[in-house]
Amino acid sequence: MPKRAKKAATKIMKVDKLYADDQWTIHFGKLNPGRGRPEAVERLFLVLGEKLPFEALKRVRSHLKKRSLLRTGVYVAHDSMGYARYIGRGNIFQRLTARKAAQSLALKYFSFYVVKEKKHEREIETLLIRAAGPLLQFNTKKKRLTISAGNVRDYEAGTLFFERHYKKGKKRNSDEQA
Repeated sequence: MPKRAKKAATKIMKVDKLYADDQWTIHFGKLNPGRGRPEAVERLFLVLGEKLPFEALKRVRSHLKKRSLLRTGVYVAHDSMGYARYIGRGNIFQRLTARKAAQSLALKYFSFYVVKEKKHEREIETLLIRAAGPLLQFNTKKKRLTISAGNVRDYEAGTLFFERHYKKGKKRNSDEQA
């Protein structure tokens, strides 16, 4: 008997038009589980928004505040082409406001992820920075532009890891000595 595919989550729109301009409208909603996807499945994010225009930042922040939803987590500032240019964590809207002020002409969109378990914010931020490394203009601490691996200490204690090392006697690149 063929296995039945799980039905994708269903979008339920709560606010049809939170923000609108000449190009975009921003809606607020909730994902309900589909068939075969129990409500009890743990989710990583409480709230998220992806590539929203910076002009909607205040409305999104006030909507979350009005609903008493957390406003801390991981955020991404994107340029006009949608490329990630800055990634960080903390007070999402305060930090994005400051980042937009510092690079007002370069940044057009923002994404944010309110992480259910705050203890995972740093690891998610690190993963995003490493994945977007060459594109990031303003993050430099965790970014890797060469084949060198990042420092495993950027992740939480207790994490199991695999780490590559040069064989003894091989000359190490100065970038990897850190």
